[in-house]
Amino acid sequence: MMHLFLNCLAASAGSGLTYVRNVVPHLSAHPGLRATLTLTPQLRDGLGNPPNISFVAREIPAGAAGRFCWEQSLLPRMIRESGADILISAGNFALRRSPVPQILLSGNSLYTSPDFGRDLRSRKAYRFLLDTRVRAFFARRSVCWADCTVAPSKAFADTLRLWTRGKVVSIYHGFDPDIFFRDHTQLPAEIQDKIDSGKDALRLIFVSHYNYYRNFETLLRAIPHIRELLGGRDVRLLLTCKLSSEESSGAYRTEAAAELIQRLGIADQVVELGAVPYHLLHHLYRACHVYVTPAYAETFAHPLVEAMASGLPIVASDLQVHREVCGSAALYFPCFSPTALASQVAAIANTRELGREMANSGQERSLDFSWARHVQELLAISREMTN
Repeated sequence: MMHLFLNCLAASAGSGLTYVRNVVPHLSAHPGLRATLTLTPQLRDGLGNPPNISFVAREIPAGAAGRFCWEQSLLPRMIRESGADILISAGNFALRRSPVPQILLSGNSLYTSPDFGRDLRSRKAYRFLLDTRVRAFFARRSVCWADCTVAPSKAFADTLRLWTRGKVVSIYHGFDPDIFFRDHTQLPAEIQDKIDSGKDALRLIFVSHYNYYRNFETLLRAIPHIRELLGGRDVRLLLTCKLSSEESSGAYRTEAAAELIQRLGIADQVVELGAVPYHLLHHLYRACHVYVTPAYAETFAHPLVEAMASGLPIVASDLQVHREVCGSAALYFPCFSPTALASQVAAIANTRELGREMANSGQERSLDFSWARHVQELLAISREMTN
């Protein structure tokens, strides 16, 4: 029986949480497998007690530097004591001296993105820029320390190979429609009322916490252009965050985006819903007409698959990752062009048949992503490394 040790201490928000919550049930159901997961107490509380899975909940120092030092000094002993055969390190950082063969899961495109560096300099976020460069140094070294690195898309795997010259393979992240669509609980009244307030509007949806690399400002600047192209039709942009620094994550400051909304006079068109529970997200997608993402850095983007499965056409920034994931289910635009973004949204809104074709293509494409397949491919690599 193979025994995996998964270091999930970095899974605290966004795609990290999505990954752990979806992978654990498939690991548990796999015959001939044991797994030990080390993770934060907050994440442990939501995972239940699946068979063949052991959890080691740990409070760790805040920040990437503190976590990195904690892992390098204490994790090797925990792995040896567990009797694990292989280590899977999530969160972009590997153990420098792993006591067992190690697979690194790498999924942060900011370390390789020149646009992110330019963005931080333009915002005078120099401390953030320095922190990113330090993390990038250790992320790059981690690819060399690991026996194999797994990226969630072919495009990002190619980027990592050029950046590190290390052994990198791609395994798509998955999607489980039975889990995603199974909860029929209604959205909270506060959220539903905000959606209903734009009943006759063209409703756009962008699922993301506020951060710089998701390029919110280009999307906001597109709203007046979309209204103009649609002859003054009401447009509503639904966001699953609030543009308040008190509610934003890490060092990302929202003041500039909030001020831009006021300067453009689009406060009535931007609906800040705040965080929507994952199990209710499908209601939100299906209440909208088009999914939009202006991100200038990405490695996979789970919301794209969720939107496609929900029957939404997509307008996405022209990244190789977006083209790889969406194919013909999306129309693309240059990352920093609000007018091009607006033109693509208008093309869908003004041509009903185009929207239907894209929605059908997206629903078919979403079937190509499977958490069960992801786990199977990860376990195949693990067996090769332990034989």
